[in-house]
Amino acid sequence: MLAGGLRHREQHYNVAAARSQATMLTLAVIALILPAAYRSAAGPDAPEIGSLSIWIAFVLLAAYAANLVFSLVTHASLFAGSGEGEARAQEGAWSPARAGGVLAAATAAIAWMSEILVGAIEPSSEALGLNDAFVGVFVVAILGNAAEHATAVTAALRNRMDLSLSIAMGSSVQVALFVAPLLVLLSFFVGPGPMDLAFNGGMVLTVLLAVLITGQVAGDGRSDWLKGVQLLAVYVILGLAYFFAPVPSPA
Repeated sequence: MLAGGLRHREQHYNVAAARSQATMLTLAVIALILPAAYRSAAGPDAPEIGSLSIWIAFVLLAAYAANLVFSLVTHASLFAGSGEGEARAQEGAWSPARAGGVLAAATAAIAWMSEILVGAIEPSSEALGLNDAFVGVFVVAILGNAAEHATAVTAALRNRMDLSLSIAMGSSVQVALFVAPLLVLLSFFVGPGPMDLAFNGGMVLTVLLAVLITGQVAGDGRSDWLKGVQLLAVYVILGLAYFFAPVPSPA
C-alpha cells in the first residue's frame, strides 16, 4: 500500500475478496485463541489438548477447502480484480503444462533454498545475539517470503491492488488454515513428537492484533500511502516487542 500509494494517489480493490480473506483470518485467530485458553485454564498438562488440536485442524482444513471452492468455483466472479482480464490479455496466457512445469521447478528451488536458510539462520542469530522468538516470527518470515513480498509490491506499483492484497492476505490464510493444521496431523507420523495448536499467549496476541488491523484497513476497498505507513508501524512495533523480549534461561 505504501509503494502503490506513492505512485498512485488512491488505489481500489475488490471489497468482497478482501473481507472474505479477513474473515478467514479471523477464523484462524479463533482457532488459535481457544486452545491457548484451554491450556491456560487446565494447566500445562491439559489431557485433551492433543485431541482438541486434531479436531480443530480438521475443521480448519475443511474451512480452507470450502474457501477454495467459494473463491474459485461458485463465486469466482466476486474475486475478479479490476483490470485482470486486460492484464492477462497483454501478458499472454500460459499453457497448463508450462505453468505446471514452472510451478514444480519453483517449488523445488524454494525447498532447496529453505534448507540453506534454516542451516544458516541458527549460527547467524547466535552471532548477532538475536532471540529465537524474533528470528522465528520475523527474520525467517521476511526471508522465507521475500519473493511473495516483492511480487506484492510490484503488483501495487502497477496499480493492481487486487493481486497485491490477494498475495499478502492469501498467503497468511494458507499458512493459518492449511499449513498449520496439516502440520498438526502430520506430526503424529513424522517428527519427534505431536504438535498442538496451543501457542503461547504472546504469539496468539500478536496474531490477533495483526488480524484486527488488517480487517480494519482492508474493509473499505481503497488504499493510499498512509494506510501502508499505519500497517508498517504496527509491524515494526510488534517486531520491537519480540526483539527486546527476554531470552529464557536454559533449564
